[in-house]
Amino acid sequence: MSRSPNGGLIDRSKSLSFTFDGTSYSGFEGDTLASALVANDVRLIGRSFKYHRPRGILTAGSEEPNALITLRTGARAEPNTRATVTPLFDGLEATSQNRWPSLRFDAMAVNQLFAPIFVAGFYYKTFMWPAAFWEKLYEPLIRRAAGLGRLSMLPDPDHYDREHGFCDLLVIGGGPAGLAAALTAGRAGLRVILADEDVRPGGRLLAEHLEIDDTPGAAWAELVVAELTALPNVNVLGRTTVFGVYDGCEYAAVERLTDHLAHTYPAQPRQRLWKIVAKRAVLATGAIERPLVFGGNDRPGVMTTSAVSTYVNRFAALPGRRAVVFTASDSGWQTALDLLAAGVSVAAVIDPRETAPIAAEALLKAGADILLGARLCDAIGAPVRKVEVHLADGRRRRIACDLVAMGGGWNPAIGLGSNMGARPIWSDAAQSFLLDQTPPGFVAAGAAAGRLALHEALNDGVTQGAAAAEALGMPALKPRFAASDEPASGRPLWHVLGRGKAFVDFQHDVTDKDIALSAREGFVSIEHFKRYTTLGMATDQGKTSQLNGHALLAAATGKSIAEAGTILSRAPYQPVAIGLLAGPHRETHFRPERHTASHHWAIAQGATFVDAGQWKRAQWFARPGEKDWMETVNREVTMTRNGVGICDVSTLGKIDVHGPDAAALLDRLYINTFSTLSIGKARYGVMLRDDGIVMDDGTTTRLAEDSFFVTTTTVNAARVMQHIDYARHVLWPGLDVQATSVTEQWSTYAVAGPHSRALLAQALPGIDLSNEALPFMAAAKFRWNDAPARIFRLSFSGELAFEVSVPATHGDTLIRHLFEIGRTFDAVPYGTEALGVMRIEKGHLAGNELNGMTTAGDLGMARMMSKKKDFIGRVMAARPGLADLKRPSLVGLIPVDQSKQIRAGAHLLPPDAPRTTAYDQGYVTSACWSPTVGHAIALGLLVDGPNRHGERITVHDPVRGADVQAEVCNPVFVDPEGVRVRA
Repeated sequence: MSRSPNGGLIDRSKSLSFTFDGTSYSGFEGDTLASALVANDVRLIGRSFKYHRPRGILTAGSEEPNALITLRTGARAEPNTRATVTPLFDGLEATSQNRWPSLRFDAMAVNQLFAPIFVAGFYYKTFMWPAAFWEKLYEPLIRRAAGLGRLSMLPDPDHYDREHGFCDLLVIGGGPAGLAAALTAGRAGLRVILADEDVRPGGRLLAEHLEIDDTPGAAWAELVVAELTALPNVNVLGRTTVFGVYDGCEYAAVERLTDHLAHTYPAQPRQRLWKIVAKRAVLATGAIERPLVFGGNDRPGVMTTSAVSTYVNRFAALPGRRAVVFTASDSGWQTALDLLAAGVSVAAVIDPRETAPIAAEALLKAGADILLGARLCDAIGAPVRKVEVHLADGRRRRIACDLVAMGGGWNPAIGLGSNMGARPIWSDAAQSFLLDQTPPGFVAAGAAAGRLALHEALNDGVTQGAAAAEALGMPALKPRFAASDEPASGRPLWHVLGRGKAFVDFQHDVTDKDIALSAREGFVSIEHFKRYTTLGMATDQGKTSQLNGHALLAAATGKSIAEAGTILSRAPYQPVAIGLLAGPHRETHFRPERHTASHHWAIAQGATFVDAGQWKRAQWFARPGEKDWMETVNREVTMTRNGVGICDVSTLGKIDVHGPDAAALLDRLYINTFSTLSIGKARYGVMLRDDGIVMDDGTTTRLAEDSFFVTTTTVNAARVMQHIDYARHVLWPGLDVQATSVTEQWSTYAVAGPHSRALLAQALPGIDLSNEALPFMAAAKFRWNDAPARIFRLSFSGELAFEVSVPATHGDTLIRHLFEIGRTFDAVPYGTEALGVMRIEKGHLAGNELNGMTTAGDLGMARMMSKKKDFIGRVMAARPGLADLKRPSLVGLIPVDQSKQIRAGAHLLPPDAPRTTAYDQGYVTSACWSPTVGHAIALGLLVDGPNRHGERITVHDPVRGADVQAEVCNPVFVDPEGVRVRA
């Protein structure tokens, strides 16, 4: 074990066991998976994406590009998990990825031999020819090689929660600046939410030997968090990452609730998605240390200096036994001291600058070589065994080591600040990009604002917390903190020439040579450069590579970094599980089942259900002994046409339109006129979209002078309601009219067939159902079971039929009552399939014909279009292309050989024409076997259809079967004179 005997913020009394690639290891409570692997001398963690080079741990935070593992197994396996931010728990199972057959012996490492081919843009150049290879060779190879981890392909068993948060101040990050800002604002009385992605707030205070008010930094952070937690107006969210900034001062965050637990209960959510609305926000996300670009900088055993300090100080884990520190900033020298204090031998500190800080004295006494003006040009070995150094005098020197700590300076972690489109600007003082324009109420503080020293970060946090309070009218006291300070100076070093490959983007294997090639080939726009090289396009989104890459591009093009520019950061700033975004909205929660009042009755009758919009509707009611669904449907159709059948049609959309201008609104919505409709009468209507295409159809009944009852198709109920509201509020806001969806409020049952009148006469005594009292397309109100009820003389089946509506609370009682009376008449329940057969037999339109591409003329309803009034879609419907009489129009189709079946979707071609699209004249919209006429029938759209009745046509179905010869006919197959509906 490479663990210091004491120190760190781990609980040594709680030992935890875990496995990595099947090998058992142990760690302590407070470890991350990465720190536990470091303490167990595990250096090889994964393989790189393109070259499959061996990779170890690079950082200690969420910016980690290398140490990506698959956590857990089976359905809960989570690929591309960063080991550096995965809390260790007992029984944790981790597996390396992007390797085969094993991590140590990866066959795909042969890709390194083809490095001259796999340069920037190689896929654009390589897979161009021969074209025939693309589908059979190139695409399968690319798909097999793509990606890092692998999904389990099993349903996600976890649950995800959602929460809304409202606050005066959102503090993003729990380091020194964030804690100071939250404390200042919280004491002032502001509603504060502090979100920190770590398991415990503190940031750098947990990883460095710092003091605030003579208190160790970690202890000070603990005291502040305790005070914040005690304040009723402050909410401290640990394990919470803010990953997006949006309009309206809204922020998205993920809170990891049970990812750190070995065992969870089924009802426990794994993660929670927070939508936070904050009047003000402070970005206190700190800074990310950038690596140095030199040969072999990706070798296992090469880490950033901040990561080394974190593992040594926070986790008491020793990343090596003999270290070389290569730093261009003073923080690297502190890492060298941390290593010495932990008992690690420091062989050398290499600094390209000419002046050493005060820390050099202690290092010299410990026997470390201080190499100023020098550069480390190559790390050798995997894991690293030695380094080659280019000394200031031009000589080269090799130094044995098993750890390289590199520090190239610090980049403020400002990604969230550009989510709204503001591009960061270059700062010569910070030698990095900083936020210039920020979202409303959003400000950076501390290291995120380029203020790296501890006392600067604390003061900045206090200032921003007080400013937020004062802006909201709540004066704040500004606490003063005495902080142990540390030097923060440095000089950027963007590139060191060496013999080995020098990596800029570790995860996507982008090297210094790739950047030079991109510049030579003209991809110098920063966005083009990103996509051509793939730099910054992986799970880390360029957090460690972006600035180094842009600096090298600037050098290659002779520009300054400010002139080369930088990219925008897009949400999510950190990887987010798709399950989190979906939340509970999946399976039945994504598309909730809606049940009619007769649902449980239908189950008892053996109904088979089908989804109709959001509703579950009975598709058919099978009886014992029936061999298949068609036999069931044929029985339902036949018994309805010869006796009486009952169907639940409650799912049809129902909208109450009322007010003095109700009739005027309906005239403008429908192609025909409703202002002339008499009270107690119904009329069929067709509604167009703005572009002249049919949107929906249905019946509208006038219940009073200023009250109409509009019905729609099941699928379009919500869309029609939105259309009506848009017309009322936007197009004609001056109309005095209201509209209310009442689909759920009414249960409606269609009672159809020759015996329907007799059945209802017994079921609803006292209502005159004669032709004289209730003719076809009439309606009446009555009371049933002490509740308001309505009866409509309407028919979708083509038979004598009535629709009875009662409040949904009485729907179950009514259906049972109707069938109790219906025993005398051998009443049959019928479902949507029988309803569909009967509507095709009658030539009635449904969703297959109202498919969003047909006009009223196509459907044989051109004469319904009023020429005396205006209506939505009238002008656009008159366009030559839509008014062309040669457009495919509604026809009926009968197979010449009546034993043949016609299928919906088949194409209509002239009898002897080639089977190509050039001769396509239409298609079949609806088809069925008709038990009433004894053979298959269909509806279709055929060019110049109404004038071609009697012609023969080929029904071409290349996917499902042989061609069928059919005769074009009237689309009404049963009772074309309409005698039955008026019986």
